[in-house]
Amino acid sequence: MTDTLIKQAQIVLTMDDARSELSDCDILISGGVIAAIGPDLIADGATILHANGCVVTPGLVNTHHHLYQTLTRAVPGGQDALLFGWLKTLYPIWSKFGPEEMFISAQIGLAELALSGCTMTSDHLYLYPNGSRLDDTIAAAQEVGMRFHPTRGAMSIGESAGGLPPDRLVEDEAAILNDSIRVIDTFHDAQPGAMVRVGVAPCSPFSVSRELMRDAAILARDKGVMMHTHLAENDEDVAYSLAQFGCRPGQYAEGLGWTGDDVWHAHCVKLDVQEIDLFAKSRTGVAHCPCSNCRLGSGISPVRAMRDAGVRVGLGVDGSASNDVGNVMSEARQTMLLQRVANGADAMSAREALEIATRGGAQVLGRDDCGQIAIGKRADIAIWDATGVESAGSWDPAALVLAGPAKVRDLFVEGRQIVAGARIVSFCLNEAIVKQNKLARKLAEL
Repeated sequence: MTDTLIKQAQIVLTMDDARSELSDCDILISGGVIAAIGPDLIADGATILHANGCVVTPGLVNTHHHLYQTLTRAVPGGQDALLFGWLKTLYPIWSKFGPEEMFISAQIGLAELALSGCTMTSDHLYLYPNGSRLDDTIAAAQEVGMRFHPTRGAMSIGESAGGLPPDRLVEDEAAILNDSIRVIDTFHDAQPGAMVRVGVAPCSPFSVSRELMRDAAILARDKGVMMHTHLAENDEDVAYSLAQFGCRPGQYAEGLGWTGDDVWHAHCVKLDVQEIDLFAKSRTGVAHCPCSNCRLGSGISPVRAMRDAGVRVGLGVDGSASNDVGNVMSEARQTMLLQRVANGADAMSAREALEIATRGGAQVLGRDDCGQIAIGKRADIAIWDATGVESAGSWDPAALVLAGPAKVRDLFVEGRQIVAGARIVSFCLNEAIVKQNKLARKLAEL
C-alpha cells in the first residue's frame, strides 16, 4: 500500500485525549495507520493529497443500522406509523428478500454512509428469508471498503406465539445459535485494525425468548464478541416489557446478562434515571438514533443525562425504512438540536456532537484503535471541503455540525481511499443504483 501525505489541512479536529485542534497541519498515512502529524511533513514516494481549505476529522462511526432497509425507503402505509404499526407494514415486504436484495441494499447503504464521512459501521441483520445470510452483507462491505461490524440478529417468536413478526420470518433458536457460531468462526477478527468484527444480536425483547437472550449472551462471551439489541425504543416497547416480564427494559436486560462493556443497545429513548445509572456503572453502550426516533415519533433520548452520568454514547442512522437517509453528519446535527430542544441552547455544542459521532461511536463498538487522529491509530480519515456554499461566511470552519458540508470530499479507511472528490471510487455506484431501483420496483409489484 502506497503511503499518503495529506498536506496543509486548514484544521484537523483530532479527537485525541486532549481534543487537540491543529491548524495548517499535515498527516502521514503509512501501512494503514497514522504515522505522523504536524506541519511541513516530508515523505519520499508518498501520494500527496492537498487539503487546503479543508477540515479533517476522524472518520464518522455508525453504531446502528439495518442495511437491508435501503430497499424500502418511504414505503406507503409505513410513512406515518408508530414503531409496531410500521413493523407490521414492512415485515411482509421484507419476507420477499433474498441474497441479491441483501447484497445490493447493503452496498447502497454503505456507499451512502461513506459519502457522509463514515468509515466504520455496525449492521443489525435479524431476518434471513429465502436463503439470505449475514455473508451477503459482509461481501458488500468488503467491496465498498468499509470497516464493518455486522451482527447476527434473530427473531424466534412469531405472531402465533405472541410475538410481533409473522411466523414465516422467525427461526428455530438452535439454528440461530449454530449459525452465530458459524459466522463468528468464519469472519470475526479480534486483532487491532480488523476490518470485520461479528456481534451477536437477538432483535428485541418482543421478538425473541428469554432463553435465546440468555443463551446468546453466554455464546457471545464464550466467543469474545460483542452483543447488541434494541431496547426501550418507545412507550409501546416499555409497556410490552412491563406486561410480559414485569419489569422495565433495563432490568430485563440486566437480568439476562445484557449489560457490560461488551454490550450496546439501540435507541434507549425511554431509559429512566435508574436505568441510566445502571448503564453508566456497567459501561453499557448506547446507539442513539435521533432522526429515526423523530420519524417514528418515539421521543427524545436523554443523551445529555446519559453523557453526564458517564454512559458511552454513539450515533446510529438506523434503517433507511425508518430514517430514509443514511447520513451520520445529519445525525450529529440532529443530536445537538434535540438536546437543545429538551434542555436549552447550551445543552450540547457542535464539537461535542461531532465527538459523539467519531470517538464516541468507536468507544461504543470497542474500537480504541479508531475514532481519533493520533499517531498509531488506524487511518480512518474524513476530509471536508470548507470552501463551498455550506461553509461560506462561517467564522468557525471547525463547527461542521453548524455550518459545513454534509458530504465528504475524501475518505480513507485503513489508509485506502474509498471516496475521492465526493465520489465513491471503490466500486461502480451508478451500476449498483440501477440494480437497487430495479429490485425496489420488483418488490413493489409483488
